[in-house]
Amino acid sequence: MIVGPLLSVAALGLLAGMVLGPRRPRFWLGATLVATTASLAAALTILLGFEPTWEWSGAFRLGGELPHLRLDAISALFLALLSVVGGAGAAYSRDYWSDHHYPKSSGRGRLWWSGLVLMMGLVLLEANGLHFLIAWELFTLCGYMLITLENRGRKVRAAGWLYLAASHAGTLCLFAFFSLLASRTGSWELGPQLRECAMLTPLFWLALAGFGVKAGVFPLHVWLPSAHANAPSHVSAILSGVAIKMGVYGIVRFSGWLPPPVQAGWVVIALGAVGALFGIAFAFAQNDLKRLLAYCSVENVGVILIGLGAALLGAAHGDAVWGRLALVGALLHVWNHGLFKALLFFGAGSVLHATGTRDMSRLGGLWTKMPWTASLFALGALAVSGLPPLNGFVSEWLIYLGLFDAGIAHSPAAWAAMPVAIVLGMAGALALASFAKAGALTFCGAPRTKRVAHAHEGGAWMIGPMLVLGAACVAIGLAPALLWPVVGRVAGAWNPAWAAADAAPVQLATLGGVHVVLALLVLAAVLFLLRRSLANGLRRGLTWDCGYAAPTGRMQYTAGSFSGIAAGWFFWLFRTENTAQRPHGPLPAGARRVERVPETVLEKLIGPVGAGVLRLSTAVRRLQHGRLQSYILYLVAGLAALSALVLTGGAR
Repeated sequence: MIVGPLLSVAALGLLAGMVLGPRRPRFWLGATLVATTASLAAALTILLGFEPTWEWSGAFRLGGELPHLRLDAISALFLALLSVVGGAGAAYSRDYWSDHHYPKSSGRGRLWWSGLVLMMGLVLLEANGLHFLIAWELFTLCGYMLITLENRGRKVRAAGWLYLAASHAGTLCLFAFFSLLASRTGSWELGPQLRECAMLTPLFWLALAGFGVKAGVFPLHVWLPSAHANAPSHVSAILSGVAIKMGVYGIVRFSGWLPPPVQAGWVVIALGAVGALFGIAFAFAQNDLKRLLAYCSVENVGVILIGLGAALLGAAHGDAVWGRLALVGALLHVWNHGLFKALLFFGAGSVLHATGTRDMSRLGGLWTKMPWTASLFALGALAVSGLPPLNGFVSEWLIYLGLFDAGIAHSPAAWAAMPVAIVLGMAGALALASFAKAGALTFCGAPRTKRVAHAHEGGAWMIGPMLVLGAACVAIGLAPALLWPVVGRVAGAWNPAWAAADAAPVQLATLGGVHVVLALLVLAAVLFLLRRSLANGLRRGLTWDCGYAAPTGRMQYTAGSFSGIAAGWFFWLFRTENTAQRPHGPLPAGARRVERVPETVLEKLIGPVGAGVLRLSTAVRRLQHGRLQSYILYLVAGLAALSALVLTGGAR
């Protein structure tokens, strides 16, 4: 039994980092790496089957309840992802958010980073509803502190408050969920025993709403774009790669522990399809590099929900084969998205660190200045676009297989399988277009500003974590069959009927072989072209010069020109706002045209509703004026109204 000691080492390392991290950066980094390595080892012990589960119960009471921790295959899958991204982000921050560049906030950043990793680990381990809520709230608080590390900017403060408000709205749903769960079962204890209690079925909707806010499920995603865009880039990486997965973990966990409603699969798969398509459509329309990556997270959460929804339908109708395929694809995509999205945010952070801007229309030409960052960002872009031979293709392909098998088997979900597969394909096409735009505008062409022209590559502590994450993306893509027993064990923990340890599907082993051959062919082609270019001599010149004798960096495509066509397709959703300064006179001094794609759900729906509630509450506050005679009048009027209701009811 080594899981307990490993988790103890992880907890002690993170606690030591919280205490000494603000003033001892090297000690903090060492303690954090030891802690994340220990927690990764504990998670792998469970995932590889050396220990089926690990449980621990304390002898003291916290809030009137005995602590109860539990690590099974489902929580171990998410704990392993937390360990990898948490350790990589800590190493990346050594150069990116150093004491030299951020003397006032770097110490606080280390403290809250350790707290965030520790609290998310507790969320994954808690088997008591009351303590789960406590860890969940502390995790939210640590996230807020990290988002607002540099709180001098108005946008940063607004993003932090929006994150906090949305998180607390979700927590209200979770408070109701766990309270009703405890009242109906007589205990705060969580576990597989809840499956046998049919009266818990309606509580699934509260769990879906509460965890859906944290997961960024469309249209509950309103906090996500601004928080990820304005947070420090290593914080954005862990928010997107892991923190939103805590919401996914809650949905996966309680859809397995509770008896779900009959309609649950249909609702989850519909939310996933809408989120995948609309999330990537909003991503394509963005000018801000980090905001594009944030909206892409909404799309990938939608992809995960499509797989989970198909699995719920499969479990409800006894179709184990295609349901299990879809679930394994969704669970693997949790890991894949965490890897390549952290890699992409690290790449965006390196660009921001070197140029001082996230606006893609002010970048360009960085491939020659930052070759490592550009190459690894391109690798992450190919992975997130779902292209072979990388890991993103593997998980999405498994979800496709599950949907296609559902259609071929003429299952009850067959009529929805093909439309959802088409939506998933459209989302994939838009993802490819989005990252072609991001890569071309950021790294290709010519520099658009002087600072971009003098950009430089990040340090070893920034490139190293990116190399680790990129290597993991390649490894999963080349050897997907090796992961089948691990993820299959997680699927068995979600649904005991799927616990049979069968071999990997033949298609998965074939896919791995095809990916290896494809990777070798791509490598050979790159080496051939490089050798030929070096032999013939390289000639450098501006791209997109359009025949001009003296082109400038401004004579290039902008982010708006790339996404103009898609903006026309989704005009009813984007509600694009245009402002223009037209040229006047025979020798105009200048002209300007600015397009802005608002956050439609927040600004066009939630904002107006919130403003109406605020006006109503302000009007009601006027009744509190301190005049005693008016309060007596309110009391008399209330008593008269109640008397009238009683008399009316008695007459009936």
